[in-house]
Amino acid sequence: MSDASGGSIFEIEKQVVQERGNPGPEEVTALFSRSDGGYLFARWGRPIAPVVFGVEDATVAIFKGAVEAVVTLAGHQMAETDPELGANLMVFFLRDWAELTQTPNLDRLIPDLGSLVPRLQQADANQYRSFRFDEAGAIKAAFVFIRMDRAMAGTPAETIALSQMVQTILLWSDTAFLGTSPLAILNEGGPAMLKPGIAALIRAGYDPVMPAMARDPSHALRLAARIGALQ
Repeated sequence: MSDASGGSIFEIEKQVVQERGNPGPEEVTALFSRSDGGYLFARWGRPIAPVVFGVEDATVAIFKGAVEAVVTLAGHQMAETDPELGANLMVFFLRDWAELTQTPNLDRLIPDLGSLVPRLQQADANQYRSFRFDEAGAIKAAFVFIRMDRAMAGTPAETIALSQMVQTILLWSDTAFLGTSPLAILNEGGPAMLKPGIAALIRAGYDPVMPAMARDPSHALRLAARIGALQ
């Protein structure tokens, strides 16, 4: 994995507040409307305690820097440990999906692991995220798996880290970023940056007046309104 050049992508706050282009109600609705037709929004209900497996210490530091940047953007919190789970955000880097079945006790975290691995192999996927929720429906844990195929191996470590953390800070629709990305390249040769509309939406989603979980599509109207109010 190569390092990004052209500056740090973690200066999110300074970079995005200068930009325009907030998502409207229809776009917000689409970002949380799942392929089965249901609307579902959720944010973290507890501080995020991350741990990263399968990479060198330098990449671990990059990933934790991305976690800190996105958590700060959201106005949320990090922690060294989670009192219930120890680590509640686990990130695994691997070369082949078959490695998942060789990881001790992973089937306790991912109950459908036996059927999941063949599906990921058949889809030739290079990433997968799984979430767990508390009694109120808020996110209490997330498991992120990144297969280092040719595309991932050619992507800067900072870009991978930021992209994965943005897609983990909220429960987006399973179709939210198909064919697109929450990141953008602002300057040729420069680092990937969080799109300003996505940054604004993350801020609004963590506003204390908003619920930690919602299933009613009218929630998207409130989110869009909060984006404007916060700015």
